[in-house]
Amino acid sequence: MQSISDFFTWLFNDRTGVICLVLAGVAICLIISFVLERRMRKQYYNHKKSENDWDLFDSDDESDSDEGDE
Repeated sequence: MQSISDFFTWLFNDRTGVICLVLAGVAICLIISFVLERRMRKQYYNHKKSENDWDLFDSDDESDSDEGDE
């Protein structure tokens, strides 16, 4: 029981332990995001863009090209 207590003391009170804790959290988030991205690509591999789909960068917006003509 003392070894578990010593581990948690090292993990949360020592600078090296806190750095390991943060790096482990970042690595876990990266692994989860990678797995979820692969699942979504397999699920929606043939998705065609429709009129209801929106684009974050809005690259095919005609209103931007009309402003320069005036």
